Amino acid sequence: MNTLDRSANNTLSIWQVWWLAIRPKTLPAALSSVIVACTLTWHDGVFRPGPALAAMAVALLLQIGSNLANDVFDYERGVDTEERKGPLRVTQAGLLAPAQVKLGMKFVFLAALFVWLYLAWASSWHMLWVGLLAILAALSYTGGPFPFGAYGFGDPLAFLFFGPVAVAGTYFIQALQVSIAAWWMSLPIGLIITSILVVNNLRDIATDSAAGRKTLAVRFGATWARREYLGCLLVAYALVPLLIWSGILPLAAMLCWGSLLVAWPTWRIVRQEDGEILNLALAGTGKIALAYSLLFAMGMLLARL
Repeated sequence: MNTLDRSANNTLSIWQVWWLAIRPKTLPAALSSVIVACTLTWHDGVFRPGPALAAMAVALLLQIGSNLANDVFDYERGVDTEERKGPLRVTQAGLLAPAQVKLGMKFVFLAALFVWLYLAWASSWHMLWVGLLAILAALSYTGGPFPFGAYGFGDPLAFLFFGPVAVAGTYFIQALQVSIAAWWMSLPIGLIITSILVVNNLRDIATDSAAGRKTLAVRFGATWARREYLGCLLVAYALVPLLIWSGILPLAAMLCWGSLLVAWPTWRIVRQEDGEILNLALAGTGKIALAYSLLFAMGMLLARL
């Protein structure tokens, strides 16, 4: 079970509870798309530190807001029960009331919108619509009249928003255009972050099915979910040498393959295990995304030098 012992619950401060609620282990992966985009703007000589830092802040705020939304809406829909195998959810554990989590969620999304107003001002006011859509998507994954995560749309929309939208959008707010390399590199990072959701859904097949959630893992089964996970990673790694061969990226970009040292043991867990132990693969896949983006950044730095 992934609930804290009740006696331990009583010893947590309110700050510790909110720290649990925002799920800090998910945050580094949320920065991966921004890291890749900022690396490319720096390599192309169009890096702007103000918009870059603001984009990082928005990425973190959207991830935190999404975590809070999932926490409270899954509880209200009866998805989070005592049978839950994933990381602790503060609403289900009784650490915070639903109204408190919703208030925190609203505050975080308003903060994200405030920062996004600066980004729209610094680039184009058309970008405001992108920010509003991103917030709506974060809310609608488990909330609203049509929680798209419950109907199998989570995977493609995660790819879209963490891949092309995040990478191309971050590049655009600095350069006022999007390079070919940024468009192409949005694909592997989107695929790796999508694989985080795939692991999550693989772990939760039994509880999601019981709650009526029709994720792709529920619809097509565990074997299919494992193949989806492997496919996401294979394409993410295969794209880089193709981009190098075509002249879009320098040879040093291959340094991102160093993250295979994290990817291989994580894939072994996904391939062989079920249930709560997949939380290790969940954290491991987040590390893959961060390692991939940081090593890509190092490679591009070496190429520029």
